[in-house]
Amino acid sequence: MKTAALTFLILSVIMLFGTLKYLVELKRPGVYPPKQVIKKRAAGLAGFACICLLVALMLSYFS
Repeated sequence: MKTAALTFLILSVIMLFGTLKYLVELKRPGVYPPKQVIKKRAAGLAGFACICLLVALMLSYFS
């Protein structure tokens, strides 16, 4: 169970870094794809990262 928790934790950290990358791209002018698409991608990655983080915390707590 510790391996699964660690895997979910690493996955959530990677997704949070991806979210930060998209948020930095929002600040740049003239970026492609459009900002609405970047916002959707950032929100999707952040949501997935939160879910993975919660799963990792539950696995580490219950094991």
